[in-house]
Amino acid sequence: MQQIKPFIDFALNRYFRVETTGWERLPKGPCLLAGIHSGTWLTMDAWSFVFSWWRHFGTSRLLHGTAHDALMAFPGVGSFFRNVGVLPASREPVSAALAAGNSVIVWPGGEVDAMRSWRRRNTVVLGGRRGFVKQAIASGVPIVPVATVGGANTVFVLSEGRWLAKLLQLKKRFRSESVPIVAGLPFGVWLELLPSHIPLPAKILNEVLDPIAVGNDPKAVEDAAYVDDLYAKVERAIQAGVDRLASRYDR
Repeated sequence: MQQIKPFIDFALNRYFRVETTGWERLPKGPCLLAGIHSGTWLTMDAWSFVFSWWRHFGTSRLLHGTAHDALMAFPGVGSFFRNVGVLPASREPVSAALAAGNSVIVWPGGEVDAMRSWRRRNTVVLGGRRGFVKQAIASGVPIVPVATVGGANTVFVLSEGRWLAKLLQLKKRFRSESVPIVAGLPFGVWLELLPSHIPLPAKILNEVLDPIAVGNDPKAVEDAAYVDDLYAKVERAIQAGVDRLASRYDR
């Protein structure tokens, strides 16, 4: 991270003009942060938050990002991710990081969230995936929702291409349910099967929201109603935060 600090400073200060607020809401100790992200394969809003955290805390408080298996396996991209502390979005590495006293951020909606169309840019998509709630309960750490807007303007998703993904059986082969048709640089309009766009310089706003306690009973992961209630609380919190940020985005 230190080696690429000039790039981080340029990206946060000038290119994306990132504003991140709500640091004071973070609880002491490790936590599991949960948010949404946009921009297909290159989710600049997610990166902007991870980079902002590093600039804010340095090495005094570590945050691990998480990524889809396809990105972790992609040549060059996967190596870079591992070098800056990104973890595969799976139980074992996330549990180990939290047990070590570090924090982890997840984007539960995964590719369904990242590939959502521009017209749904301010709609929270967690995909019904409750694994992050169970992870927080099992690890005994609070969930900290994170709201963000602006990432959808770094590349414009015209269509999520779900029908095409189904035709190509991508969910079975690559755990992907979308093949987005995008508009942006450098190709104009195209089908983005792999990371291939140059992110546009859109302003990005992030906000850390109030933590949500999960209790101290690891066996609560088996209580479906309890898990559902926590999931709904996180979803509502993020949507309220996104609505608030979106209302002042163009001011």
